[in-house]
Amino acid sequence: MLELMKAGGWLMWPILLCSIIALAIITERFWSLRKTRICPSDLVKKVWQWEKAGTLDSARINSLRTGSPLGKILAAGLVNRRHPREVMKESIEEVGRHVAHELDRFLNTLGTIASISPLLGLLGTVIGMIKVFAVITSHGVGDPSILADGISTALITTAAGLSVAIPALMFHRYFRGKVNDLVITMEREAMKMIEVMHGVREKDNSSEEN
Repeated sequence: MLELMKAGGWLMWPILLCSIIALAIITERFWSLRKTRICPSDLVKKVWQWEKAGTLDSARINSLRTGSPLGKILAAGLVNRRHPREVMKESIEEVGRHVAHELDRFLNTLGTIASISPLLGLLGTVIGMIKVFAVITSHGVGDPSILADGISTALITTAAGLSVAIPALMFHRYFRGKVNDLVITMEREAMKMIEVMHGVREKDNSSEEN
């Protein structure tokens, strides 16, 4: 490993740094974007059971808010559950935008790494070719061994840059798709809660009128 780093030249260090950051982001995003953590199952059903039992108080809502991103969105709507449907929906959408932004955390950095790593490798290729031509100018092409340093710099940095960029790009696309799926799921669950809460409320109002 150290021999490759030396052969690749100083550009191997920023490429190595990019690989460490990318690995850290990928590991963190796999942990943070688990569906069970973002969108716990049957959360709307639990809220409905609390409401039906008359135990949906501020303590329950605070617990819901701190429990998960979906709970945070639902809590924003439940605070305004006595208000019209439009008010409840607007409060959910406002918090939902913040939650979606939090889910995107570090993905721009991962995308940047996927973009700059091959460029760093390309820069290493150019530097290696400059070395090769400098050697040819000074010593000619009679001894291929004297060209090895520049050629190894060119090839190793290119391979290293692509080795970092390809998985970084793959995981960036994967996490983007996963975030989009999670956002759609949270929107669906939030709309379901609005329909449930206001459907029951409208039913109660109609019963009182009769």
